[in-house]
Amino acid sequence: MAKRRIPDDAGLAAVRAWEADPDGTDRRTLALAVRYALEELAHRAPGNSVEVRVPPFGVTQAVEGPRHTRGTPPSVVETDARTWLGLVTGASTWAEAHEAGALDASGNRSDISSLLPLFATRTAARRRTETSTKDTQQR
Repeated sequence: MAKRRIPDDAGLAAVRAWEADPDGTDRRTLALAVRYALEELAHRAPGNSVEVRVPPFGVTQAVEGPRHTRGTPPSVVETDARTWLGLVTGASTWAEAHEAGALDASGNRSDISSLLPLFATRTAARRRTETSTKDTQQR
């Protein structure tokens, strides 16, 4: 399992700061939030079969499966910081990000949507409520 480098209190504070003001978050806080979320993913889904890249801030390997030793892993997910933080907080979904072209996922294990969101937030709870309300109204 990957060793944590970012203390939970600092990492969660950065994620919450981004969530409160995605457009106004400074670059340092943005980088901390992205790196912390990548660490959290590696902690929850240890392994080396999927590489998650959020340039220029960080990269991690996660998800159990075949181990590779050189080059690019068999499954890769790449996205920008805003999209990644939207996914981990529940502000957006995997399907929305993929449909918008904000997410590049290749390989048979690259769909990590079942692991997201990583953080239970008010935004995620609100989205679930809105989605279930829409579903009920459409029936």
